[in-house]
Amino acid sequence: QVQLVESGGGLVQAGGSLRLSCAASTSIFEFISMGWYRQAPGKQRELVAAITSGGNTGNYADSVKGRFTITRDNAKNTVYLQMNSLKPEDTAVYYCNKTPRPLGYWGQGTQVTVSS
Repeated sequence: QVQLVESGGGLVQAGGSLRLSCAASTSIFEFISMGWYRQAPGKQRELVAAITSGGNTGNYADSVKGRFTITRDNAKNTVYLQMNSLKPEDTAVYYCNKTPRPLGYWGQGTQVTVSS
């Protein structure tokens, strides 16, 4: 079973930045598209950023476009999410997973809290 371990979350003031990391324990990491998802309290989980297996193309939800950047390092089986100009509405638990179809399970996620 693939393990997904997210890290890098925390408490930050509006306008600040955070960099999330996700380490995946799979030998096929370099062949799969990955994404960052988030779930805010009382809301459904949503995909905010996705990156192709080779890392050439990133796609973003409109709400984060221009502020978030997804990258990956296939040699380290790791995908990153650089988040700049954070807003209180970015507060959520952030998860990584495959795209377009996530695995049937999720890691523990990493909490991001943005104060106003």
